[in-house]
Amino acid sequence: MSKVLGIIAEYNPFHNGHLYHLEKAKKDTGSNYTVAIMSGNFTQRGSTSLIDKWSKAESAISCGVDLVIELPVLYAISSAENFAEGAIKILDSLKVVDYLSFGAETSDIDVLDKCAEILYREPREYKTLLSHELKKGLSFPKARENALMMYLNDIRRFANVLSYPNNILGIEYLKAMKKLKSNLHPYSIARFEVGYNDLSYTGNIASSTAIRNMIKNNGFNALANLMPASSYANLVKNLKAGHLIPDISVFEKEIIYILRKMTTLEIAELPDVSEGLEFAIKNAVNSCNTITEFLNIIKSKRYTNTRLQRILLYALLGITKKDMAMSRKAQPYIRVLGLNKKGKFLISEIAKANPKLEIITSVKRFIDDNSNKNLQFMLNKDIEATNIYTIGYEEDSFSNLDFTKKIVTLP
Repeated sequence: MSKVLGIIAEYNPFHNGHLYHLEKAKKDTGSNYTVAIMSGNFTQRGSTSLIDKWSKAESAISCGVDLVIELPVLYAISSAENFAEGAIKILDSLKVVDYLSFGAETSDIDVLDKCAEILYREPREYKTLLSHELKKGLSFPKARENALMMYLNDIRRFANVLSYPNNILGIEYLKAMKKLKSNLHPYSIARFEVGYNDLSYTGNIASSTAIRNMIKNNGFNALANLMPASSYANLVKNLKAGHLIPDISVFEKEIIYILRKMTTLEIAELPDVSEGLEFAIKNAVNSCNTITEFLNIIKSKRYTNTRLQRILLYALLGITKKDMAMSRKAQPYIRVLGLNKKGKFLISEIAKANPKLEIITSVKRFIDDNSNKNLQFMLNKDIEATNIYTIGYEEDSFSNLDFTKKIVTLP
């Protein structure tokens, strides 16, 4: 069989930078098929997807991806470590993928791999340094970055590697591959012209963050030049239908209501809540009316906004530490969101390569036939996440789309 490229993405939304990465990765690896593991309706940085997961899959397929598989929500909104490990578990289980390509601010994959090796092995000296940095009251990401820099003792080569979000995810992919003894071949592509969080744009390239910011501020005029035509048309279609969810603030009243109802003991069971943070959260939601107010009250150098927003999502979706612990042990199913003709061929090859793999093409059939309680719980969380997501629609807020929406199929 020809070479198969794997990509892990959010495509929120699919823009010209994604197209550049996809086409360059295909060319450089000589791959004729592409599988994307894609987050669904909520994202790893603790927010919402701009458009629903089937619309994102349609954009990806129309722009050259052959098969889109959903990353279950328990991984999709988790820490970078669990996000990466869940996605690598899926890619690895397919048994047909040759390469994993990801964008990073650092193009030298040896640098990223060296960091991944230390974070995977956790030498005693590194752990001591990390503990020391955490005692300073720093956030875990900053403490880890400091400890790693001191352990490596090579500022020229490794400076700021862990300061960039795509580097962090790339390192987590590499770390997960080591842990799972994966045969995937990693391939890094340097981010093109703009950074992950840049709000400005250069030529026809803008970050997803910049595009979402433009939409939030009604700046649609520039978008046609920043996105592939089919992806832009898809976005406009969702806008006209009243199906755009710009960010987590759409659900802020629901989130504040839920947290006000929860006891501090219940809040303490949310993932990422530790060291008495539950008391600060409870005090904050009892005295604020918006997520912006909440973040302003509770933010500190120990807790990043991303971590706090993920906690808000956990509350909204009813996800606990126990649920996350289960996801770390589970082998996730393969939930197909979209494919083309080449993708159909890939599915048949995947089924041959790994006959025991749970491939979901019909949610109802899977629920009727499945006997694995963990996978059933994981799928139920995906269904609940969609049902909550559609509450944010301005029109046609139908539930149970996971049962009624068909797999996106393009030529």
